[in-house]
Amino acid sequence: MIIFAIAFALLLNYVKNKTTYGTDTIISVFSSIAIALGLAILAQTGNFNQYSSYLVGDILSITDQEIIYVFLIAIVVLVFWYFTFNKLHLISINSTLAKSKGIKTRKIDNIFAVLIAIVVMISIRWIGILLINSLLILPAASSRNIAKNMRSYHLYAIIFSLFSGISGLIASYYFNIPTGPMIVIISGAIYFITLLLRNVAFRDRR
Repeated sequence: MIIFAIAFALLLNYVKNKTTYGTDTIISVFSSIAIALGLAILAQTGNFNQYSSYLVGDILSITDQEIIYVFLIAIVVLVFWYFTFNKLHLISINSTLAKSKGIKTRKIDNIFAVLIAIVVMISIRWIGILLINSLLILPAASSRNIAKNMRSYHLYAIIFSLFSGISGLIASYYFNIPTGPMIVIISGAIYFITLLLRNVAFRDRR
């Protein structure tokens, strides 16, 4: 699965560099295709019911070994983010300018995509295939509603992700709702709250 995810991520990156569509749009297209292919393959092999739990996830199924994997990949992501923050920022604003500064945009972009793919593959079993795309987009979208600069954008996204994950886990226990959907519901609520705050702030400025 990890190898497939890496190959898919690199293909996604290739398509992104060859088109003018937004990253969110391309991720949605690729995730939809990947889900459809996976379900079609499982249906043909007769193993669909065996893996149906992957659709909504089960965070209680996490093992000690998987926790170690998550911890290790988190360290790798943090190190990559620390050393490439400004470069990623410049690439996201103007990749041509980044190239003129000597930044290896394609290499950094590919590493970034591969790291996201690995994180997604590790998380799918707990969050669910149908919900993982929402968790990639909602915290960032919520942060974009209220962030004033790139650093606050990153900080708010991390805070919203942590809050959604922890509160979703607690709420799922008390309301007897699967953890994945509960986390996404809270993430969605945060998005609409931040959208409301942005609109209020915009009216005040006017």
